[in-house]
Amino acid sequence: MAMPQAAMDATPAPAPSRTPLVEMRGIDVAFGGVKAVQGVSVDLYPGEVVGLVGGNGAGKSTLMRTLSGARPPDHGEIWVDGKPATIANPRDAKAYGIETIYQTLALADNLDAPANVFLGREITSRGQLDDDAMEDATRKVIGRLNPNFKNFTSPVMRLSGGQRQAVAIGRAIQFNARILIMDEPTAALGPAETAQVRDLIRQLKKEGLGIFLVSHDIHDVFDLSERISVMYHGRIVDTVNKDDVTTDEVLGMIILGKPPTKLTEEEKAALHA
Repeated sequence: MAMPQAAMDATPAPAPSRTPLVEMRGIDVAFGGVKAVQGVSVDLYPGEVVGLVGGNGAGKSTLMRTLSGARPPDHGEIWVDGKPATIANPRDAKAYGIETIYQTLALADNLDAPANVFLGREITSRGQLDDDAMEDATRKVIGRLNPNFKNFTSPVMRLSGGQRQAVAIGRAIQFNARILIMDEPTAALGPAETAQVRDLIRQLKKEGLGIFLVSHDIHDVFDLSERISVMYHGRIVDTVNKDDVTTDEVLGMIILGKPPTKLTEEEKAALHA
């Protein structure tokens, strides 16, 4: 019997599949006999921020060092755009569009913004540095992030914390970064500078970049992340949607190493004791 046309029209179209920008599957990292990361799996999608949180020694920095190529995993796989990736060093990571914005920002304080953006990858013309081309490109890339940025000729030591972050991020995306690892991006910043950096991150999300946000600031994590992955003693406690949990539940995972469903009311109350 033929299906009525109305019923055929009502059949929902299949949902489009989403491929993560990057997946880390079953990652193990050991230093001597100490297992810093054990069987960790996380992923990241375009236009998404995943907050990576945990106490000191939880393994989050080691995990991100693996993704950045600074410490290849002992076991496990990394996939980029749905395909296996080999990341043995930072150069490999950059080739896959993975860049790290360190807490220190790794800027040359005595140089201006264009010189920092193109440090080590300078534009030359007829054997000479093409300062005009580098300044023009820097104005365009930082203008995407912060249209109010004007200090292109001042040494970056004179810039505010938020402006320095814009230079560091501009350097990454100038060379086609699609996956950013941001390490404590608002540490030691005042309220106004923190707001600037949060705006930068929101702009990157709009442009479709994926960001792993490593932070101890639970407010940053809840303000900026779609999902939160909590590490405890080298393992993932859980990865949760930000809107499905409270700050208390995330703190419980960080401190006690238990997912929200396994926290007792007494344990929740003890977090405030």
